[in-house]
Amino acid sequence: MAVPFRKVSKTRKRKRRTHFKLSIPGMVECPQCHEMKLSHRVCKSCGYYKDREVVSK
Repeated sequence: MAVPFRKVSKTRKRKRRTHFKLSIPGMVECPQCHEMKLSHRVCKSCGYYKDREVVSK
């Protein structure tokens, strides 16, 4: 079984992990109530999706 010859330094390890991070979800403004919501999902505050009421409040 292969074993690394030298220890991987902290700097090299951290350089490799620079792109491993959380991303911000795609938020858009609801056209009905103007609240921020996730794109392609029903609005939590008013229940509309694509100009139709999907969930009645």
